[in-house]
Amino acid sequence: MITDWKEKYSKIMKDFEGYSIGKIFKYLNDPEIISLAGGLPSPDMFQKTQMREVSKKLLENNLENIFQYTAVPGEESLKSAIIEFLKRDNINITKEQVVVTSSGQHGLDLTGRLFLNSGDVIMIDRPTFAGAIVAFQMQNPQIIGIDMENDGPNVDEYRKILEEIDEKPKFIYVVPDFQNPTGITTSLAKREALLDLSNEFGIPIIEDSPYRDLRYRGESIPSLFSLDQKRNGTNVIGLYTFSKIFCPGIRVGFNIGPKDVIEKMGNIKGGNILNTPKYNQDLCTAFLTEMDYDAHMEKCKTYYSEKLNVFLQSMQKYFPNKWGVKWTKPEGGLFLWVSLPKKIDTMKLFYEAIKYKVAFVPGEVFFGENPSKNEMRINFSFASKEQIVEAVRRLAECVKAQL
Repeated sequence: MITDWKEKYSKIMKDFEGYSIGKIFKYLNDPEIISLAGGLPSPDMFQKTQMREVSKKLLENNLENIFQYTAVPGEESLKSAIIEFLKRDNINITKEQVVVTSSGQHGLDLTGRLFLNSGDVIMIDRPTFAGAIVAFQMQNPQIIGIDMENDGPNVDEYRKILEEIDEKPKFIYVVPDFQNPTGITTSLAKREALLDLSNEFGIPIIEDSPYRDLRYRGESIPSLFSLDQKRNGTNVIGLYTFSKIFCPGIRVGFNIGPKDVIEKMGNIKGGNILNTPKYNQDLCTAFLTEMDYDAHMEKCKTYYSEKLNVFLQSMQKYFPNKWGVKWTKPEGGLFLWVSLPKKIDTMKLFYEAIKYKVAFVPGEVFFGENPSKNEMRINFSFASKEQIVEAVRRLAECVKAQL
């Protein structure tokens, strides 16, 4: 009889504890809790009528193919739609430069599996997307984090570290547009500076773009991928998902990059999930080609922008300056970052907030190493406007009690 299964696990998996944010949700079963925790798009933005119509057509005309295995790299029709979609963003690629993934998280997993051996160095922002951290941690890398600034990564600090360390990182991972968790957008100057570093040190950049089209104010800044192409470079790998702009339950995304890199990712995909469901891919193709993407995005931007404004106004109302609480003011996306006085540990505060029937994500889960303890991530897209106001009021009461 086996009594200690842990001894059978691989070395990396023995102490691997999984996705920390996912574990938080078990505390949110109480329907009276207003959650500002998860990165959930609002069901109000799901294109329900169009999806029913497309689904009916697909099931009536192509049912046998839909329910079969399909090509590992992705459906040709979806790849074609993606190529046309990206042209709007001044990105020009071929089908060989696209691999369809089963969610953005899968795209991160493929990236980690392809590039990382145990102990390899990677560089990330502090803080950054917790899902990326956990995906890369499965390969047991050495993580070097660089503090974020108001206009994106501290590129000077990136350079300083790169000049000091002996082992060069396998890649730099960034979320330039409305970063999860801070909501910060990287300036054009810093995007160019990151590409300079990439060229000078020969380090790939992984550009994660889940919410790029969800801009509510300000001017759009060219993506790192398009800026790299403008330089005739091949240094950037782009990661995309349909989760935030279409719906997360479909679980479809895509990675783009140099042909040989994408081919390798396809090989890995064949070994870990084989193929992404055709039905899901066909729905995403219809989303890009039949559902009036522009009108949908305008609706989303208006809807989420109003919620963000309500949240910012509520923070101004319920958190007086004397408390020393600060928060970011994103130009888009689904998240913002709240910094509390140093004496408050937001992981402990999370459990107190549950008593006040409000939830957030403690900031420490967004750090690969040496986490900051006094910050939190807020999602404003899922709760209603009325709930947002009440959630901020409850959160203020909870923080006041700690102060």
